Parts: sequence; C-alpha cells; structure tokens
Amino acid sequence: MPRLPDVVLWSIPAFVLLTALEIVSFRVHPDQDERGYGVRDTATSLTMGLGSLLFDAGWKIPVVAVYSVLYELTPLRVPVLWWTVPLMLLTQDFFYYWVHRGHHMVRILWASHVVHHSSRHYNLSTALRQPWTSATAWPFYIPMILAGVHPAALAFCSSASLVYQFWIHTERIDRLPRPVEYVLNTPSHHRVHHSSQGGYLDRNFGGILIVWDRLFGSFTPETTRCVFGLTKNLDTFNPLRVATHEYVSIARDVARAGSWSDRVRHLTKGPGWQPAPTDRPEGNPA
Repeated sequence: MPRLPDVVLWSIPAFVLLTALEIVSFRVHPDQDERGYGVRDTATSLTMGLGSLLFDAGWKIPVVAVYSVLYELTPLRVPVLWWTVPLMLLTQDFFYYWVHRGHHMVRILWASHVVHHSSRHYNLSTALRQPWTSATAWPFYIPMILAGVHPAALAFCSSASLVYQFWIHTERIDRLPRPVEYVLNTPSHHRVHHSSQGGYLDRNFGGILIVWDRLFGSFTPETTRCVFGLTKNLDTFNPLRVATHEYVSIARDVARAGSWSDRVRHLTKGPGWQPAPTDRPEGNPA
C-alpha cells in the first residue's frame, strides 16, 4: 500500500499560525458579541490537545491490533488509488456522522466527547480541546475494515476529517455562500453544534459534509446568537477534571441507582437521563 502522509502532523504549523492570527484579529477588530480568547480557557484547550496526542498513541495499539486482525480475515481489498481515496473519505465521513451522533446520545460515549464541548469560548483553540479517552469510536468503523479498507487508509481519512474540522471552530467567519453551506460543514453549522440552547442541542453532527444531517433529520441552521458550553458548565480549568468529570458523575449515579436496570440505563441512555421519581428506591431524594 502507498505510504499516506500524516496530515495532522503536517498541519500543526498551520494550526499554530491560524490560532495566532485569530488572536490578533480579536485585538485589532474586537467584537463585543464574541467571547474571543480567555487565557486560562485557552491554556486548558491546548493542554487537552497535547494530552490527547499522548493518550491516543497508547489507545492506538489495541485498536490497530484489532483492525489488523479483521483486515487479514476479510478477503476484500480496496486499493489506494487516486479515485478510491475520495470514496474512502466519503465513506469515513458517513460513519463519522454516526460516531458523532452516538457520542451525543449514549452517556458512556458522551463522557469522552463532552471534553470537546466543555469550553464556553468558541475559537480555533477549542478545536484542540480533545478527549483523553478517544478509544470509543473504533467499533463504528469496523464495516470499513471488513469491506477491505486498510487500517492505515482509514487512519488517513480520519486525520483528514480532523484537520478539516479545525477551521470551523471560529466566530470570525460568518455564513458562506449558499451552495457551500448546503453541502459542507461550516463555522455557522458547527457553532450550532457547540451551542447549549435547547433548540440547538444535539444537532449538526457532520464532519466534512453537512448533507448527512440534512438526510437524517438532525440539521438546524444558525438563526439566533449561540451560547457555547454545556447545559451545566464546569467551574474548573483543571485538565484532569475536564477529562474525567463525566465519568465521575456516571460512577456516582451508578453507585446510587436502585436497580441493575437503572445502572445500565445510566450508561446507555442519553446524558440527561434520570429514573422517574416512581422508579427511585424508597428513601432516595427526588
């Protein structure tokens, strides 16, 4: 298989340069409606990003091992050619939509992804605020491996998607021309995704393309001012707490659940699920 470039590694200088330019733009042309950058918030985002690189290196070992075994078991092979790479990117983007949607709908998956949504700022540094427990997405891509996509080709497609999504984490870009907004994920669409208002919650899951949201009923356009962050925001910039706070909350809820079925639901239901008052064990507060 031809060697594919490490697009994330090659993009790091661009990440740094664009972030610096955005910081300067806020100084030169401040906007009172935009939150801009906060020193402690940005430091936390950068720390989370650096930490994710280190932890991902460890998580990749068992994931690559499983993918490699499955790839050897399937008789199918997708060659890496000029015309197959776009098809693999399209397929990866389709599965990414379901990865992303699943990580908003299943609480144990949300415990990893919530890190990315934990900032009340929305700027290019927010794109770098990545989880340290990112080994929750790999099962979604097993169909691609079984279809004959080499694990390295899948890694390339995932990296390309990650690099694309960097630039959409900004308030400095307004809406783009309508054909672009209809097909691609843009800053406007992704601002909705990061918003904490009720009408914007759990919308616009696309990675590179927004057409999946349009097809599967999860698209919402940006119509009102976005409020970023979580429905219950964190009161800390401690990276360890940012990385683990939802796991701690899940453990607490599971420990005080009144039945095994409720314990399972705390893991598999949505992030806001709680047992109905009649389901709570006697003596537990409502």
